[in-house]
Amino acid sequence: FSFFSSVESQILPVKDSVTVKTKVLAAEEIILGERLFYGLVHRGPGSVNCAACHNTRVSDTLNWNPDAFEISLKFLSKNSADLTRVLLKPTGKKMALVHKDFQLTAGEIAMIKGYMDKLTTVGLKHEKPVISNLLLLIIASLIFLISSADLIIRKIFVNQKINLGILLLTSIIITYILAVNAIAFGRSTGFSPDQPIKFSHAVHAGQNKTDCLYCHYSARTSKTAGIPSGNICLNCHFLVRTGTRSGVTEINKVLDAYDKKYPVEWIRIYKLPDFVFFSHAQHVNAGEINCSTCHGTVTEMDRLYQYPDLSMGWCIDCHDTRKVNIDNNYYKTYYRSYYDEIKSGKRDSVMIANIGGRDCGKCHY
Repeated sequence: FSFFSSVESQILPVKDSVTVKTKVLAAEEIILGERLFYGLVHRGPGSVNCAACHNTRVSDTLNWNPDAFEISLKFLSKNSADLTRVLLKPTGKKMALVHKDFQLTAGEIAMIKGYMDKLTTVGLKHEKPVISNLLLLIIASLIFLISSADLIIRKIFVNQKINLGILLLTSIIITYILAVNAIAFGRSTGFSPDQPIKFSHAVHAGQNKTDCLYCHYSARTSKTAGIPSGNICLNCHFLVRTGTRSGVTEINKVLDAYDKKYPVEWIRIYKLPDFVFFSHAQHVNAGEINCSTCHGTVTEMDRLYQYPDLSMGWCIDCHDTRKVNIDNNYYKTYYRSYYDEIKSGKRDSVMIANIGGRDCGKCHY
């Protein structure tokens, strides 16, 4: 604290002499800034924990507050005085409510700014990958090799049935792990990437009852459902400028993209291989399929994720079990014989598989 002893009582304004841009902080000061960010420095009733609201780890749960990396990147080109104004005198209603009891000195804010600058180079922390299956595969493979060598060369075990039992057990384990992972290869059930804007389907489609086809209007006429343009967003957000959960942060991203005429770079979640043909228009119009059938209960998803595994078996199961609405004008015209059989009582239903739903050329062309 020696460097900041002369300015600790100063809150606004903060002179350039104590900003990170003009003073390189020592390593221990940046570490102290990190501890302040995490609320690990006891300051009495005025203790602050930034990490309680701003994620420092990659998470698959929607946090309406901007993550630590995002706010650090935003303030990278600014100084401690700019950060002080936002922390202690925020203009937004939501931030003012959350930050109302903040008590930080200029020196402490400068050290927090130093940690935030460092965070822009290291990024958010990732959860360690789970390697249980890989570890089990390695162990089983090693045991299999040792047992094979003993059976063929050394023959330590007098009763070779022990080796045969070990070989059988490890073979089953290895085959199972390889088969399960090979089948799952390329399938992304539960895939939910971080999006550039925290858009909640639960709020828009669930709480506000926005029709899916209002935003994804091309689903009626195109292969893909499409990504709504900025114009669609502005139909509502021209007037709605503040969110009840995110304040102005996320809506401002939409407005900024629209004003500067650049597209929001959404990350696609659902993607089929190039050798598969699928048309939203066919399923929405002729099939009369509800969006939730394939995409799950989107009205309850704050953070959208891939609901089905998109495997061929999943598609075929649907074609085998889903009944065709034979009263639909399309089916009346092109499948008149089935329509007549239904009306005469010769049939009770027609499945999609009956009208070509199992033909390879329907999906693979």
